[in-house]
Amino acid sequence: MAGEPVPSGTSRAVSTVDVEAALAVLPGPRTESSVGFEAAWQGALAAIAAAGEIDLICHITPDGDALGSALAAGLALRSLGHRVRVSFGDDPQIIPESLSFLPGQDLIVPADAVPDRPELVLCFDVAAESRLGLLHDKAFAARTLVVFDHHASNPGFGTHRLIDPGAPATAVLVDELLRRLGVELDQDLATCLYTGVATDTGSFKYAATTPATHELAGRLLATGIRQDLISRQLWDTSSFGYLKVLAGALERAVFEPEEADGRGLVWTWVPYQDLVLFGVTVEEIEGLIDVLRRPAEAEVALVLKQDPDGTLRGSCRSKGTIDVAAACARLGGGGHVYAAGFSSREDVPTVLDRFRAALGSAD
Repeated sequence: MAGEPVPSGTSRAVSTVDVEAALAVLPGPRTESSVGFEAAWQGALAAIAAAGEIDLICHITPDGDALGSALAAGLALRSLGHRVRVSFGDDPQIIPESLSFLPGQDLIVPADAVPDRPELVLCFDVAAESRLGLLHDKAFAARTLVVFDHHASNPGFGTHRLIDPGAPATAVLVDELLRRLGVELDQDLATCLYTGVATDTGSFKYAATTPATHELAGRLLATGIRQDLISRQLWDTSSFGYLKVLAGALERAVFEPEEADGRGLVWTWVPYQDLVLFGVTVEEIEGLIDVLRRPAEAEVALVLKQDPDGTLRGSCRSKGTIDVAAACARLGGGGHVYAAGFSSREDVPTVLDRFRAALGSAD
């Protein structure tokens, strides 16, 4: 997927802003005309212009939007002469096979390679502090922490908060960052951004997709990237072992028509032993939720995936009448109205009982 060398670009002049105004930005829908949101942009750009080193981080077990956004920003900032590192707080760090094509992975460093007190941290697609993993303390020790995110559940951490729940993907905010930095799109940048947008819109199927989303996709495609190959890698390629794990998960699937306020819940879980047996990583089964959510009888779908230490990661989807972000927030997680998640160290029956109760008050 590598394209032509990234153009050097020219940074636009950044004006000094009132720091207090920049710090006052709260999460919630924003528009570029918002004084507070613009102040946060100017504060972030000023911090970038002044930084010698920049650490770019995304959430643990990164998806296409998280990693694509961080890598796009990293490539752009490197083209402007900044010293950059990209990282996420897992140990070991595992790049999902479906994202192995993303350009810029030479920028990725282990979490322990990030300084204990970074100068500037740019944070991408992290809906909650817990999603920072091993980089939590380092991120909050940074002189400046800029948060780029589109999750409505984001509590508003960081010193400069560029949080737009109206954006279908964090990659949309990164596209705006590149525009403000004066960096022109090339195939490498477009590949990263297209992956982010396509991933978080479900290949442009989800309700958050707007005319502007398609206009952005058009600009990205105009660079010459092969969206057919990107899509095949993201959704239509797996190991044979994945099919065996999928078969087991579907065999364990349970439909509970009385749950979700009578709208129906379908759920399953994947024990870690299945992953070991068939040589599959937990990252490879992220797409399982999109199979489980298909039944017309169920409004909500839930997949519980077990980590080696027994932790259960919940992936949840709604068809629109139940706010699963609110339900997952009650279990310590978060996300979007239609797509959210959480983690728990409790056993499967206990987690399910808590999830059913959370759904009952999540309308």
